Amino acid sequence: MKRLLLATLLPLAFSACAGETVRDPAGGTDGLDAKTAQKVEAAEDQMLQLAVQGQWRDPKNVARDVYRHPLETLRFFGVRQHQTLIEITPGAGWYAEILSPLIGSNGHYIAAVWDDAIPGQPGYRYRLNKELREKFASNADVYRDPEVRMFDPKAPVFGAPGSADVVVTFRNAHNWVADGNADAYFKAFFDVLKPGGILGVEDHRAKPGTDLETMKKSGYLTEKLVIDYATKAGFVLEAKSEINANPKDTTDHPNGVWTLPPSNNHDAADDAKYKAIGESDRMTLRFRKAPRD
Repeated sequence: MKRLLLATLLPLAFSACAGETVRDPAGGTDGLDAKTAQKVEAAEDQMLQLAVQGQWRDPKNVARDVYRHPLETLRFFGVRQHQTLIEITPGAGWYAEILSPLIGSNGHYIAAVWDDAIPGQPGYRYRLNKELREKFASNADVYRDPEVRMFDPKAPVFGAPGSADVVVTFRNAHNWVADGNADAYFKAFFDVLKPGGILGVEDHRAKPGTDLETMKKSGYLTEKLVIDYATKAGFVLEAKSEINANPKDTTDHPNGVWTLPPSNNHDAADDAKYKAIGESDRMTLRFRKAPRD
């Protein structure tokens, strides 16, 4: 049934638009008449919904949808099944469970991971890479040939210049800021994207005016800092969304963002308090690499 859902239903639902779709790199419908554009968008959104609702997803991951809002977030980023999409350091594959089946053979899903061959990295990086590969191997009919592409975290390169339609990254930018190499990451995103391509960034959101050292320690970043990194690399901020906002999060917890679920780095006596807050308040930003004149 899992194979039927994505290997059969997705192409059938999209086939009505075959031969008609002329889209920009980020999945738009430029050049189509209104009726055809509406049909394309409806079919593509149906594919996204099917992927988010996929029965293959880990129930523990599905339980976090209430905090992570995958359908709304991926809609906001303009993710569509025909794209070449690079997900930066997907960890054990929370979003990869959705993105790899969605894109599959219709496009090209790339999981960009830290190079296992480089020694001396934090142990969790090797563990997460192993878990991601095991996830893909465990259900090849559903994940449909994802590419795992390795990069050097000290000198990141994510592919040939202008080869990707979309780059997405979830809860990662605070690590680059802490490591002091955020500029290199954003430049690499800009380089790998096609003109007109989209960069989608989600991360824990600090209060405006928070100082850099507090951001590094807490895991929360100001929107201004992330926007500054992106615009310095050449991106244009296209839109912000409050999809992943959480007004209950005060962002001043004793162990930073890791105090909250899912890390739950807090005293057992405080468990109910932090569960009531839920996961972090997060920014959701969409940037565009301006098309050539």
